[in-house]
Amino acid sequence: MKLRSMISAAVLGAASVAGAVALPPAASAAAPAAAPAAAPSGCTATDDDIYAPSVGVTGNAGDLLACAPTKLSNIPGDIPMKAWKVRYVSTNVKGEKIAVSGTVAIPDAAWPGGGARPTVAFNPGTLGLGQQCAFSKQLAGQYVDMYEGGNLGLFLKAGMAVAATDGVGYLKDSTHTYVVGQNAGHALLDIVRASRKIPGGTLTADGPVGISGYSEGGQASLWGAQLAASYAPELKVVGAAAGGVPGDLKVTAKFLNGGAFAGFAADALVGLHSAYPEMPFDSLMNDAGRKAIQDVKSNCLYGTLAVFAGAHVENYSTDHLTLDQIYALKGPDGTSWGDIVDRQKLGVDIGPASSGAKYKIGFPVFQYRGWLEEIIPHETEDATHDAYCKAGINTTWKNTYPTEHLTTDWGAAGDVTAFLADRFNGKPAQSNC
Repeated sequence: MKLRSMISAAVLGAASVAGAVALPPAASAAAPAAAPAAAPSGCTATDDDIYAPSVGVTGNAGDLLACAPTKLSNIPGDIPMKAWKVRYVSTNVKGEKIAVSGTVAIPDAAWPGGGARPTVAFNPGTLGLGQQCAFSKQLAGQYVDMYEGGNLGLFLKAGMAVAATDGVGYLKDSTHTYVVGQNAGHALLDIVRASRKIPGGTLTADGPVGISGYSEGGQASLWGAQLAASYAPELKVVGAAAGGVPGDLKVTAKFLNGGAFAGFAADALVGLHSAYPEMPFDSLMNDAGRKAIQDVKSNCLYGTLAVFAGAHVENYSTDHLTLDQIYALKGPDGTSWGDIVDRQKLGVDIGPASSGAKYKIGFPVFQYRGWLEEIIPHETEDATHDAYCKAGINTTWKNTYPTEHLTTDWGAAGDVTAFLADRFNGKPAQSNC
């Protein structure tokens, strides 16, 4: 089935039934959750503890603040595992300590490779900005608007642990900082650190780490790869896989504005404002704009796409500002919105471990997209791949999947798992730049 048809059906359903949930093909209806295993000592948090507001956070990045055993009913296959919801310390783009939520899962089966069990640091694709959309909640069956439970199942079946961040801003009184690169990269790396501190957990400090994500998660994955050497040098990151990557947000936003998938642009505008509240935003809005902000903050993926299908950014401000006019607006320190959006661009000032680049990447990277991609412009995905190749990063590239945006996430999942398994087993990767 064409992805546009899939999305259209979901959009119509969401538009006709307030609060209705469109269930994507890869997710099964949530079964009644079995009672989680008895909590180990010191791991008895409630959901109120896990998702409490991020205030007064202290400690080191990666410190475990709270955890609770959970049943991941939306990972298919009844894979024997131990799993926890976690709350941990991370660092936002302004250098402030914040709390972030997520999920850690460790299969019961032994790791079949050599050495310590590896961990996949995982960032989901776009789920929407409503607090109910948090990946950790959806994996546990509290809400179903996500599509990557099967992907995590592949990692777990291969004997890999999974440390899946929700991303910054899914806590009470917060808004997800959608597509803010440093927030995403820090949260990915810090959940690996936290996963090794769970009471009753079995992950060790010497376990290798792979990074993975698609779409929003692909952007996060590459930011994690770019930040690993400087932000978390103690982690043994051996590879990163990233697909459907919106490497240049300006190119992506121009393409989305006024189109069927304008909801992703709406998420980006609100997410960036959440990270940079000092920048002009709320004061620019007309009545439609103020309602749009609330729609973004209350909906998950399909609800947002339904509300904003065909929407133009110009219709939400009192002065009918275009994207270029918004980019020109400056905050109190003279920084413009355009400057902030440009800071999220991937492939800038990167280089191998031996280079003098700001972002050193000393491990292989797998990038991919579907041949029939219709949401993220081919130009920006291809340009991110080209930037990595020109910088001398060991890069494997595949753009021959006969799939569209969402279906590529599933179509490439086997290749992603195999790529990371090879890295965990010490096999060299041959760049095809």
